[in-house]
Amino acid sequence: MARKRTADYDIQRDKILEQAANLFARGGYPGTSMNDVAEACGVSKPALYHYVRDKYQLLVHICERHIERLEAVVHDVAALGLAPEPRLRALIARFVDEYSVAQSAHRVLTEDVKFLESEDRDRILDAERRVVAYLAQTVAALRPEVDTARLSKPLTMLLFGMINWMFTWLKPGGELDHAAMAPIVADLFLGGLDAVKVERPLASTMELTGDT
Repeated sequence: MARKRTADYDIQRDKILEQAANLFARGGYPGTSMNDVAEACGVSKPALYHYVRDKYQLLVHICERHIERLEAVVHDVAALGLAPEPRLRALIARFVDEYSVAQSAHRVLTEDVKFLESEDRDRILDAERRVVAYLAQTVAALRPEVDTARLSKPLTMLLFGMINWMFTWLKPGGELDHAAMAPIVADLFLGGLDAVKVERPLASTMELTGDT
C-alpha cells in the first residue's frame, strides 16, 4: 500500500529538489548519489524515495521546475500588455530576480540536461526555446532592423549571457545586489555604456568578485 502524503509533502519535496540541485550543481549529476541527497536533506534514504522515484526523476523535476518558472515570467510580463521597451525592462528585471534564487537549478539545466532521455530533454529544451523566442520577439519589436538582419536571437543570447552568470561574480552582501543590477543590465543593453546611470560610487571589481 502506498504511503499517504503528509500535509507538508509539497514543502518537503521542494526542499529535496533544492538540495539536489545544489549537489548536482557542485558535483555534477553523475557524481551525486541518492545517499548524498538523503544526507544533505537530513532524511533516510527510504524516506527520500517517498518523494522521488530515483535520481533521474530528481534531475527531470529540477529542470522542469526551473524552466516552468522562467515561462511563468514570460507569461506574467506578456499579460501586462506593455510597449516593447518597458516590456524588455520588465523581462530583464524579472529574469535577474529569478536567477538570483535559482543559481543551482540554472547550472543543472545548462550542464546536466544532456543526461536526460530524449523525450524529456526535447520537452524541456522546447520550453527553453519558447522563453528565448519571446525575448527575441521583444528585441525585434523594439528594433525591427535587427530582426531583418537576423540579429534578434544572437542579441537575446548576449543579453541572457549578462543575466545568467551574474551569480559567478556578484557576491552576497556586497555593494551591489541583483535588484540594483537589473536596471544597469537594461541600460547597458539598450543604450550602451553611456546610458548606464551611476547614482553613487560602486564597489571595485575586486570587492565584487573577491579576486586577487
